[in-house]
Amino acid sequence: MLEYSTLAAVDLGSNSFRLQVARVEGKQLYPLDSLREMVRLAAGLTADQRLDEDSQARALGCLERFGERLRGFPPHTVRAVATNTLRVARNAPVFLKKAEAALGFPIEVIAGHEEARLIYLGVAHSLPASTSPRLVMDIGGGSTEFIIGSRLKPVKLESLYMGCVSYSLRFFPDGKITKGAMRRAELSARSEIQTIAAQFSSTHWRDAFGSSGTARALGDIIKLNKLATESSEGDITADGLENFRDRLLKIGDIEKLELAGLRADRAPVIAGGFAIMSAAFAELGIQRMSQAMGALRQGVLYDLLGRFHKHDMREVTVRRFMQRYRVDAAQAGRVESLALLLGKQLLKDFPDEAETLLQTLSWAARLHEVGISIAHSGYHKHSAYILGNADMPGFSRREQERLSALVLVQRGMLGKAREFIAAPLDFALLCALRLATLFHRSHGDIKIPRLEVSLDDNELELSIERGWLEKNPLTDTALSAEMEQWGVLGFNFRITRPD
Repeated sequence: MLEYSTLAAVDLGSNSFRLQVARVEGKQLYPLDSLREMVRLAAGLTADQRLDEDSQARALGCLERFGERLRGFPPHTVRAVATNTLRVARNAPVFLKKAEAALGFPIEVIAGHEEARLIYLGVAHSLPASTSPRLVMDIGGGSTEFIIGSRLKPVKLESLYMGCVSYSLRFFPDGKITKGAMRRAELSARSEIQTIAAQFSSTHWRDAFGSSGTARALGDIIKLNKLATESSEGDITADGLENFRDRLLKIGDIEKLELAGLRADRAPVIAGGFAIMSAAFAELGIQRMSQAMGALRQGVLYDLLGRFHKHDMREVTVRRFMQRYRVDAAQAGRVESLALLLGKQLLKDFPDEAETLLQTLSWAARLHEVGISIAHSGYHKHSAYILGNADMPGFSRREQERLSALVLVQRGMLGKAREFIAAPLDFALLCALRLATLFHRSHGDIKIPRLEVSLDDNELELSIERGWLEKNPLTDTALSAEMEQWGVLGFNFRITRPD
């Protein structure tokens, strides 16, 4: 994979959208430019979990401006990720097509645990090296992530469905901050955090850090308004939060909040963010939390940089899955080798996309039998379910869905492959994987003859020496059955057998 001198990350958060551009120097990143807009996407979720037109318009306008800044960037140097609101919005798929057109780059919807991993990666790179365990907490617009890690490695990851925007709308919809509303908000957040308290309490870490806007706003407010009994130096303290609660309740109206350190665009969601932070202090036994400069977008940049330096977290995940599900490594290697051989032939006319597609094919080949750990019968269905639903660090939701779909159609009836067949590049991956698993069905070391495969519209041609098929009648029979399967869908699978 090529290396580049400049990388960019786009974070489509539930509260704000951010763009970060950085210069690459070896294995380090140095900020060049950043843009931020308070889109407040989560505020546009209707009762039936759909993004309304106003929120979509705000988001698309922002992405068009980001797209102008990114114009001319090579595709592999930009990574855009979307978080909680686009995980839950029912009309997210339709919106994402418009969003990608506005930005000019693909957008990945990442799972909560993946968001937590990337947040920790960004925070860890902004802190001095330490072997002591650290707690990192990130209150977003729609979700809050908790991570315990050491050095650059996260050990425990959790994502809870509560954020400063969603809580502010839920408990302070009219902007009034009453004692009853605050109590309900804090109890609700404490109830959520209670489910993870045993694993994330202060007995499991030494220092606590808060990342992103809510933590920084609370730290600044406590410091600049002298709400802590001792000098806080920008940290969030337990007594500082108590005093800020009193100040909020005394003022009682978000529109009347005029506090040093509180920006106008942060004020509408500060009450919800405070309730979540206060609950975390109470449930996890936090006394003091320092501010961390790193966040999700920095984590995305470092993760992208790692891919160029052969430290791709997705590769680590694939190896771990092979171990966890006791995949037959020898068989996985056989299928991978043949699938890639065939895949390169089928993708020869798509040089720009081939590298990424062959990487996906490699992962699918190595993981195609993870479902055997559940049952051998219908293992491809079990494999597809695991890959579609498990937490897979480094993978976006779209990447997981693609892997799941590809593994599902590795064998059996082809009716379920209609979506793959409709896309020429996916069709090529499908053909390569099906043929590779077919030839290696015996799970033994066999000498594969020279194979040549080509794909032209609705015709797949496989060239294989006649003598080999005569010596391997089971494979010959399986290929005949495969030809019938393709015929049912109106495709011509033709086998030539030169002497």
